[in-house]
Amino acid sequence: MEAYTSFARVYDTFMDNIPYEEWCEYLTGLMREYGVRDGLVLDLGCGTGNMTELLAKAGYDMIGADNAEEMLEIAMEKRDKSGYDILYLLQDMREFELYGTVRAVISVCDSVNYITEPEELQEVFRLVNNYLDPKGIFIFDFNTRYKYEEILGDRTIAENREECSFIWDNYYYEDEKINEYDLSLFIETDKDSGLYRKYEETHYQRAYTLEEMKELIRKSGLEFVTAYDAFSKNAPMDTSERIYVIAREQGK
Repeated sequence: MEAYTSFARVYDTFMDNIPYEEWCEYLTGLMREYGVRDGLVLDLGCGTGNMTELLAKAGYDMIGADNAEEMLEIAMEKRDKSGYDILYLLQDMREFELYGTVRAVISVCDSVNYITEPEELQEVFRLVNNYLDPKGIFIFDFNTRYKYEEILGDRTIAENREECSFIWDNYYYEDEKINEYDLSLFIETDKDSGLYRKYEETHYQRAYTLEEMKELIRKSGLEFVTAYDAFSKNAPMDTSERIYVIAREQGK
């Protein structure tokens, strides 16, 4: 799982079309439905802290963990401005450690798809179970195989902004179930001269089915509770692009 490096500098610029507030309202609604209205919550794969900040605003005591130092630096800058008491940890989700247990763990924005080996994702789930309070709740989302095969695969996405632009080439390898992102970034280095510097990064995500997720949850010791087509209470469909899963701690 490769960390975001140069992309961290412009991540929020290109993600400004994401309705984080609406996503947070959906997420907090799910947590409250399962009795988590306050208390300690871990945001696993927190990135630049957008969701972490919103959950702190909603009244939760937040911990954010991510393996990308550059992303966490931006998250901590946001914390300095907002004043929320958020603990950020530079940790890989495949081997994260906490000082104690939490009421809930959330992992959104398809963070788990970056775990490309099923055995490693099972270990992530095992660690989640280990650090949850008894009957604590785990909520995560993931991009579906349909999205990689029909929406993203073998597609080029480009966007041009005033201070930066990107070219995002996708290649989906069906046999391996891996989507490769080749990202070319052009970031302005000198406004007066109009000079831009090119950066290149490659990322990989794995396509999982809901049945595969259920089996990994079972093997990890967690209890599968339910799954929804993202941002709804509808059952997942063959054409779902993102699925939310709710699981529960059931013993260490």
